[in-house]
Amino acid sequence: MMLEKFIPSLHLHTIYDIEVDKLRDKGIKGIITNLDNTLVEQDSLNATDKLIAWLSNIREHGMKVVIVSNNKELRVASFARPLGIPFVYAARKPWGHPFERALKLLHTTSRDTVVIGDQLLTDIVGGNRFGFFTIWVDPISETEGWPTKVNRFFERKIYNYLKQKGYMPWDDHL
Repeated sequence: MMLEKFIPSLHLHTIYDIEVDKLRDKGIKGIITNLDNTLVEQDSLNATDKLIAWLSNIREHGMKVVIVSNNKELRVASFARPLGIPFVYAARKPWGHPFERALKLLHTTSRDTVVIGDQLLTDIVGGNRFGFFTIWVDPISETEGWPTKVNRFFERKIYNYLKQKGYMPWDDHL
């Protein structure tokens, strides 16, 4: 089926619903995550205390994190550097090589790394194209730039079609 690249391995409401011990038990060593509306609200300048605790838990479980974002260098760097998280900016997900660059930063492979994001058309398609386990989370906020709003329009159409065909067995997302 042509649309299989749009189907995430798992859907959760937030990153905080991820069971970190289960990831570790599956042999996961690395996490590639989107930034805006996945970790924090779009253009939120700083990590929340809850996010800092989540990242600390990831590290305590022996896993590394890298942010892969389509946003500009200034946005991604000013958020990621204070947290000590490597990053890939202007990633052009789902195209190009941002996932390969992320794997080099993590020193992992697609088999022991997960991709987490809030968009089917960028994060999930990109992760699936390269054979990652993909986790689709609900966007944190409805505040988004116009390119994302366009993506969301098509995302809803694709999601509803796949849901109707039984490929998205979880509760309603969009």
